[in-house]
Amino acid sequence: MKKRVLAFVLLLSLVTFAGCFKKPAEEIKKDPYTEKKEEVKKIVEEKATNDAVEEILGKMTLEEKVYQMLFVQPEDITKVGEVYSAGDATKEAIKKYPVGGIIYFKPNLKNREQTIEMISNTQSYSKIPLFISVDEEGGLVSRLGANPEMGTTKHPAMAEIGETKEPQKAYDVGVTLGKELKELGFNVDFAPVADVLVIKDNTEIGSRSFGYDAENVSLMVENLVKGLEENGVSATLKHFPGAGAVTGDSHEKPTESNRTIEEIRKTELRPFKAGIDAGADFVMISHMKLMNATKEQLPSSLSEEVIQKMLKEELGFGGIVITDSLRMNAVSNIYTPAQIGVMCVNAGIDMILMPADFEATHAAIVDAVKNGEITEERINESVRKILALKIKKGLWK
Repeated sequence: MKKRVLAFVLLLSLVTFAGCFKKPAEEIKKDPYTEKKEEVKKIVEEKATNDAVEEILGKMTLEEKVYQMLFVQPEDITKVGEVYSAGDATKEAIKKYPVGGIIYFKPNLKNREQTIEMISNTQSYSKIPLFISVDEEGGLVSRLGANPEMGTTKHPAMAEIGETKEPQKAYDVGVTLGKELKELGFNVDFAPVADVLVIKDNTEIGSRSFGYDAENVSLMVENLVKGLEENGVSATLKHFPGAGAVTGDSHEKPTESNRTIEEIRKTELRPFKAGIDAGADFVMISHMKLMNATKEQLPSSLSEEVIQKMLKEELGFGGIVITDSLRMNAVSNIYTPAQIGVMCVNAGIDMILMPADFEATHAAIVDAVKNGEITEERINESVRKILALKIKKGLWK
């Protein structure tokens, strides 16, 4: 009996002794990435937006800033064939490549539960929250609505909505899109199409447009934007400065518009102005060339005249300017990813969508800053807008 008591006392002493060296949970060392993530979140929670933006910006490296300007597919950074879940590979990819946004396509979106979990996990890994986007226009471009497993609404082509001449219907589409996208974890919709169909044989836009009447298209765009934005999802006006007057398809080859600047102002720009005034957060730039409206005659996505003078100065847009996909042949067959990246930044682009080689694009922009071709303040200008919108949309909550 005495031996048992002695053994018990000895065991209790050992447990107590070991406990003296056990750190409380709050003292356990966190990994540096998690610490930085929590530090950034605290800044956002405790400071006014502008102050928070400047403090976060001051803690970022040049490389991190440039990554914030890239909007990629998940497969780009994970280096796998098809992404439909987010685990360790995604976690490590986000740490290595802290991009500003991710776009998902049909193969990534199997069903509702899978999509919610994938997006939630992906967001949880990022030090700075991600823009999470999809092309959900209705009609032919319905990545979610066309899949019964997603539990979302399949909207008709916007041409049908435009034919009703009832702006309320466009607003209702925007409200539904906003609510349903947000439930899944998306915070950006690459919609609405703001192109006015100037010619009837336009195939790139077609039924994706609200129609041929600039005034009616403007009303529809304005109301769809309001529906999206009021429900927490950023609207994207596309394809600036209006691709409704081109033949051919910029996915396949370069396209051109022969419209004069006066004609463009009278028709194509009107829906974009209406959408900007309604609060659209993004404008997506087309790759078409304006042959009679600009001196540069570059693809619009690489044109300072189109982006800086026409969009920012003339229309007064102060939000995020994003390219259309840079894998489209209209640009990818002419310039290298490195050339495109530098040209985009010099033209006034804030975010680069789906560069053909995001690492080469990133490296070229960083090198251009280091060699003085681009100022770091020019990079800061875009990153400020990106961070401010992420705070405004409550992505840190």
